[in-house]
Amino acid sequence: MSSFSNPHFMYLFSLKNGKRKLAYGQSPEDALEILRMRLSEPEMSEILTDQYLKINQRELQQYVSDLG
Repeated sequence: MSSFSNPHFMYLFSLKNGKRKLAYGQSPEDALEILRMRLSEPEMSEILTDQYLKINQRELQQYVSDLG
């Protein structure tokens, strides 16, 4: 089955330091699971998992300065 049949979205999760972490997945939970594969446990503990914003790729440029 093609991955195109399951839409993915971009999510910006808030961090404890005020910045945001970009993630990609079918849902916020899926995006967090993908981040868990990439980040260390201390890095994951900085993410506020219940504070996120779903964005489109074309909106990403607006948030570049917020990324941390």
